[in-house]
Amino acid sequence: MSAWPETLAAHAGRTVTTVCHCWRLTRKDGHVAGYTDHDRRLTVDATVFAPQTGLAASEARDTLGLAVDTVDVEGALSSDDISDEDIAAGLYDGAAVETLLVNWRQPDDFVLLRKATVGRITRADGRFAAELESLAHSLDRPSGRFVSRACDAELGDARCGFRLDDPAFTGTGAVEVVEMASTLLVSGLDAFVAGWFALGVLTWTSGVREGRRERVEMHRRDATGTTLVLQPGGSGTVDEGDTFTIVAGCDKKFATCKAKFANTLNFRGFPHLPGNDAAYGYVVDGGRFDGEPLVP
Repeated sequence: MSAWPETLAAHAGRTVTTVCHCWRLTRKDGHVAGYTDHDRRLTVDATVFAPQTGLAASEARDTLGLAVDTVDVEGALSSDDISDEDIAAGLYDGAAVETLLVNWRQPDDFVLLRKATVGRITRADGRFAAELESLAHSLDRPSGRFVSRACDAELGDARCGFRLDDPAFTGTGAVEVVEMASTLLVSGLDAFVAGWFALGVLTWTSGVREGRRERVEMHRRDATGTTLVLQPGGSGTVDEGDTFTIVAGCDKKFATCKAKFANTLNFRGFPHLPGNDAAYGYVVDGGRFDGEPLVP
């Protein structure tokens, strides 16, 4: 908790106060928004806090030690800034939330009460409730790498090292027909074999979803043309003519890394990790113990 300004501390000691709560929300995509339980718009610390969202907070508690503290924030889904589609798309998952106590008569008098991240979000009857997890909650989460056969790098990132600017691994296209919310008949990808973009990333360059990145679940070709199936949950509708860029997909397997990307030196998994049958096995007569990998 931050130190209180002397003027705000003195004001809080009065019988009647003019304080309110403000929440500054910073999403992972960099979008910043401000909300307040006051009935008027406030500008605090260079951020505009809007009242029309109807946000309200539950009881908050700060405890000593490493205990995880949480507080719930409720609001209406009908606001212009927070929509059901954006919440379903995960745009607010892991967002940073700063809670401020502000003297609304003198907005320069404020204190940062706590910093938290958005955890579980529940939706019902046109409203949402977001659980704000304290910074101590990160100590309760597993960190570091997991030992598994699959690669744990994202294709094209610094750990992977593969350059996606090769035209053989990127494409551009446009939506021809919207068969379902996540099933699209597209043009511009006829030069690529079926499955080339499965598990890849599609970035919209026009339309309602412009700038959004979505994971491709399936890429198939048949007599009707090229079809892309996106992971469900994207916010905003897709219309015919919307354009996009797309990069090849990777299923995180060593064989795919070798055959499709020739990038085995940067593979971030453990492809020769033996399974439980080998780990719990025992020496038998006639067994081979020449040091060769158990998994090819």
